[in-house]
Amino acid sequence: MGKIASMEYFRLPPRWLFVKITDADGNVGWGEASLEGHSQAVEGCLDAWFERYNGFEAEGGPVFMSALSGIDIALWDLKARKLGLPIYQLLGGKLRDKIKVYAWIGGDRPGDVELQAKARQAQGFRAVKMNGTEDLGWMDSPAALDDCVERLKAVKALGMDAGIDFHGRVHKPMAKQLARLLEPHRPMFLEEPLLSEHIEGIADLAKLVSAPIALGERLYSRWDVKPFLERGCVDILQPDICHVGGISEMRRIAAMAEAYDVALAPHCPLGPIALAANVQVDLSSPNFVIQEMSLGIHYNSTGQDLTSYHKNPEVWKVTDGYIDILQGPGLGIEIDEDEVRRLSKDAKAWVSPGFIGPGGEIREW
Repeated sequence: MGKIASMEYFRLPPRWLFVKITDADGNVGWGEASLEGHSQAVEGCLDAWFERYNGFEAEGGPVFMSALSGIDIALWDLKARKLGLPIYQLLGGKLRDKIKVYAWIGGDRPGDVELQAKARQAQGFRAVKMNGTEDLGWMDSPAALDDCVERLKAVKALGMDAGIDFHGRVHKPMAKQLARLLEPHRPMFLEEPLLSEHIEGIADLAKLVSAPIALGERLYSRWDVKPFLERGCVDILQPDICHVGGISEMRRIAAMAEAYDVALAPHCPLGPIALAANVQVDLSSPNFVIQEMSLGIHYNSTGQDLTSYHKNPEVWKVTDGYIDILQGPGLGIEIDEDEVRRLSKDAKAWVSPGFIGPGGEIREW
């Protein structure tokens, strides 16, 4: 690969940050460095990086690792395109012919959840993820847990699998009770039952239930992942390829997890470049189980979604819960650079609307 000649980044709606790298021979690669609600910080890191690429000493954390992710993904794309191969061929080849996927649904009442789940079924999904603690206080009445159980039952009644996301929002006694109540209804996983900083609490909770414990979106390297594997308190790892350092670090995390019999289900409520990068790792990872994708995601009111900014959006067609392999070189998607440049001119930084608890308190997103 020739010397890097230029690096550009593009802030795009709804909340994405794309990176374009061009080498001295004119070869191009695209990456994604999206960090939800913190685009300006990552942009500043990218500015500093390109000015003094070999002078960085700081490592780790969401901002630095998200900037690194965008660069890393773009370099993999550039290299593979130059060779005329999909990235998964450079990672050892594919182990499967299609990728199992799930999508998010919102709603805090069983009827709302059922309607949204049916809409996902119509899109081709057979599995979803939904809130477990939407309307719970940090320490609430045990009766308040009933709605979450009913939401899960409503989705399961449709013949769909459902992961339950706790978002790390509730106190350990509430999380324990909710996990035990959900367990008989066989959730696909219990995501972030407590915040990742509370590894002791997660380890305690994992011993109480047989339902798989999932987490990883707030971990930013294999070093962050390591203590969870050593404690045996995670069953499904959900690293975010835009936050862990890109394809290079994701494949290392996948290999570490495999040695501990832990499954890989990457977190990805982001854009098409992030998803395409995940798919390349998914195809070559023996312990991959399911991929999150944001097709028609609920928070997008800008008109841009997973099918935006590239010329082959049909690659995201979901059939019976699966998407097909991306066939093209590099990431397998063709970026519409004219559209990227047009919409980046006036793009505002996305600010998280936050989550307010029933008492008016600010809660975990």
